[in-house]
Amino acid sequence: MILVINTGSSSIKMALIDMPSETQLAEAMAQRLGDQKASLSLSFHGKIEQINIAGADHETAMQQMLDALFARVDKNSIAAFGHRVVHGGEKFIAPTVLNAAVMAEIEALSRLAPLHNPANLLGIRAAIKQLPDIPHIAVFDTAFHHAMPEHASLYAVPYHWYTEYGVRRYGFHGTSHHYVAQQAAAKLGRKIDACNIITAHLGNGCSATAIKNGISVDTTMGMTPLEGLVMGTRSGDIDPGLHDYIARQSGSSLETITNTLNRESGLLGISGQSNDMRTLLDAAAKYDDDIHNQTYKRAALAVDMFCYRLAKSLAGLSVALGSIDAIVFTGGIGEHSSHIRAKTVAQLSLLGVSIDAEKNDEHGKHSDGFIHSATDSIPVLVIATNEEKMIARYVNNVLTREEHQS
Repeated sequence: MILVINTGSSSIKMALIDMPSETQLAEAMAQRLGDQKASLSLSFHGKIEQINIAGADHETAMQQMLDALFARVDKNSIAAFGHRVVHGGEKFIAPTVLNAAVMAEIEALSRLAPLHNPANLLGIRAAIKQLPDIPHIAVFDTAFHHAMPEHASLYAVPYHWYTEYGVRRYGFHGTSHHYVAQQAAAKLGRKIDACNIITAHLGNGCSATAIKNGISVDTTMGMTPLEGLVMGTRSGDIDPGLHDYIARQSGSSLETITNTLNRESGLLGISGQSNDMRTLLDAAAKYDDDIHNQTYKRAALAVDMFCYRLAKSLAGLSVALGSIDAIVFTGGIGEHSSHIRAKTVAQLSLLGVSIDAEKNDEHGKHSDGFIHSATDSIPVLVIATNEEKMIARYVNNVLTREEHQS
């Protein structure tokens, strides 16, 4: 069995997965760490237990999470930990066994992911302290995109910015993109190394990726998760001159502007209401009946911008593939919003894409995930992502490879 850990700045998410069956046996979530309202929930064989961990930090929460799990599961049955790490830079392009040197490198890469890598390390250190004698393996969000060709991965800035400062496009959500591409290939009855697939991971953070013969060849996120699509609170693509202009006009610091682009922009910034697509769709649906209502108007505008930018990016990614075997929607919005899928695909007729309204409304539940029209449309699928399962696959591959080498 493999324990998969995903640590955020105030949370720890865990999944226990049996391999190679890929059966999830348990899951746990610790939230609001460092707060008196910190809580831990554990689900085992369908039974959910709530545990009060008021004031717990990452180390204490990890200990209590594992204690609760090992009261139900023999700890000796755990073959390895798999840890999600957001940024691996150019150094880590594959799952990597953790040791002091690797953790130091991950810490150094915090300059590229200051909101994520330090939190990931908190979970890694807490888990190693609890179970130091089994392998701990890091799986990097950026690794799947490492093979992007230079014409896709580099910016048109002085080349020494890349060689001296690491300025390039790294991409994110790689574990999710890889997982749903594998699932799509299986549904198409083909091997992933013989498929051209575009995947759209749409949640509070959003990105789309062009996958050619199983390899990411372009993606919408760049050096940071701020680039690309319109997102819940992130702006996505903007004119690079905006920073200077707003700094001069408002007197804001670069740090303040960057924070605004990360936390107060996107759907939230345009609508002025929410970063939750469900809330905006409800408001936008009322706009036709009350066109003077600014709340409804801005919600509709946010939805329109989201779908237009997404459709534009999906069409652009087709250039990297030449031909498309499938388009896949995943993530909270991608999996559950038939309206967003329909509105986006309606703008892709140039690619020969159309969807079946009934299949789309059912989220593909009765059509094996396929929602495209039965005509000559490129296959369009809805596939639930499972990053924990994909991390377990990566970790299991590392363990299997080491067994064969020993």
